[in-house]
Amino acid sequence: MPRSPTQRHIRERTLSRLRIMLAFAMICHASNAMASDQKALQAADFQRIESAAEALDRLHALVVAENGEIVYERAFDGPGVDQPANIKSLSKTVLAALVGAAIEKDILQGPDQPVAELLGPLMPDAAESQVNEITVGHLLSLQAGLERTSGDNYGAWVMSPDWVEYALTRPFVDEPGGRMLYSTGSSHLLSAALTQSTGESTLVLARRLLGEPLDIAIPHRPRDPQGIYFGGNDMQLSPRALVQLGELYRQDGVVNGTRVLPEGWTEASWTARGRSPWTGDGYGYGWFITTLAGERVYYGRGYGGQALFVVPERELTVAITSDPLPPSPGGQFQGRLNRLIEILLGNGEAE
Repeated sequence: MPRSPTQRHIRERTLSRLRIMLAFAMICHASNAMASDQKALQAADFQRIESAAEALDRLHALVVAENGEIVYERAFDGPGVDQPANIKSLSKTVLAALVGAAIEKDILQGPDQPVAELLGPLMPDAAESQVNEITVGHLLSLQAGLERTSGDNYGAWVMSPDWVEYALTRPFVDEPGGRMLYSTGSSHLLSAALTQSTGESTLVLARRLLGEPLDIAIPHRPRDPQGIYFGGNDMQLSPRALVQLGELYRQDGVVNGTRVLPEGWTEASWTARGRSPWTGDGYGYGWFITTLAGERVYYGRGYGGQALFVVPERELTVAITSDPLPPSPGGQFQGRLNRLIEILLGNGEAE
């Protein structure tokens, strides 16, 4: 007996649903297989990166996070992955994040705000009038134009009785906003500007604006003769805390649904405004910009082999700490850290 139209329609709808469910199951199976393949590749990469890391005698700790989850961590020497370590000039990247957080909270106006306006009575009478053209953004991108206080000039600067005055009375060797001049004094001026304009120490601000939302510990660090916390050097953070900072940028300044950095701050920070005279890498607001294994990579670095890498397209954040004591192998060692990232990205074997 022929089926009624109603029965036929029911059967056809049922078959159609079964086909859709089967197709969906096949897609899920293929997706899971791809994910499994990707995970297997990463496991092999971890073996290679660990082999390469073990060959670096300065290396202290290595922490890798994928899509916000720590997938590899190991302490090879020195403090553990959850213990504070001196991150040296990687502090500049942390300070840049603090400036962004202060802008988000309307403590600072933005990158175009003149620094002289914030420093107020800390501005020395002996400073050239051109100092008034230096903005917060110029200091973040190390484009103040003032003679450097790093390198051969670092000792004289930190031995001076007033670090802010010393940095601001250096002769101009370029226009504000000109070429990148790597200078820790420029970063310290940001710490002074935050302290003077808010009446709070940079440490207190960092703990409230970064430490609390990221749930990381920010210990004490050295201060200048006037009591201003060192801006741009000698900050202490654990490798795990560094990963949280990198993730904050990878997530465009949002953590657990709360905006910590201004919308678009990551893009602004990861836009090259100057270039390193040593590596040719671009430099934004506290971050270097380069390409490793065909991927765009953003990183902060510090003396002796301290580094924080973010690879957005691969959802990776990598924190590395090393022996901060001199002598430092400098750019050569940074090159070897870059090579670790290339190995992690699946480009080549350990040497």
